[in-house]
Amino acid sequence: MKRIFRFLFKLLFWCFGLSVAVVVLYKFVPVPVTPLMVIRYFENETTNKNLWQHDWVPIDKMSKNLQLAVICSEDQNFLNHKGFDIEAIQKAFDRNQKGKRIRGASSISQQTAKNVFLWPQRSWLRKGLEAYFTFLIETIWSKERILEVYLNSIEMGDGIYGAEAASQFWFQKSAAQLNQYEAAAIAAILPNPLKYRAQPASTYIQGRKQWIVKQMGYFGPLQFKAKNESN
Repeated sequence: MKRIFRFLFKLLFWCFGLSVAVVVLYKFVPVPVTPLMVIRYFENETTNKNLWQHDWVPIDKMSKNLQLAVICSEDQNFLNHKGFDIEAIQKAFDRNQKGKRIRGASSISQQTAKNVFLWPQRSWLRKGLEAYFTFLIETIWSKERILEVYLNSIEMGDGIYGAEAASQFWFQKSAAQLNQYEAAAIAAILPNPLKYRAQPASTYIQGRKQWIVKQMGYFGPLQFKAKNESN
């Protein structure tokens, strides 16, 4: 029994150490690939559709419109919470308890943790690991870095990953050149980028796009705090 406990302790220690090391590494270097990219690649292999577009660009090469549009669409309290928007979680729970359409409340930090480090299928194990990695990136990375990784890693179309690839695919321009409505169109499809199209936009996406642009006006200029100011 002692050997088993010693082995389990060492295993947990090395898993913890490795996870921290990877998070520290990704604080400084681009994320080259995510589990979802690999999963989608093999899912599409049977249809001979091995499309995979992913071009990492630093956040200062992305339009502020896109940064703000995604925050207003996905997580308006992103700059203020520490990885978990408790108020949004409570609202989603109340809504789901009343039998209304199921709605999640994952913050941008949680989505980044899931996209970069974990698999997409829902389970209690994955949710637990998601909380763990969310805590790590909120502790080790800045908010600006979390948004940078998020915008470079998320799925924005079938085989389209990250802001630059999405901008080129949907609007044939770089992510730095997106205007308000183009940025809002990309942000509008994020709940289900395999179902929705940013261009041409359906009536539903057009409505979401208008709402996001309005929220961008209410939000005001996007300003990141220094790490020591946000704690």
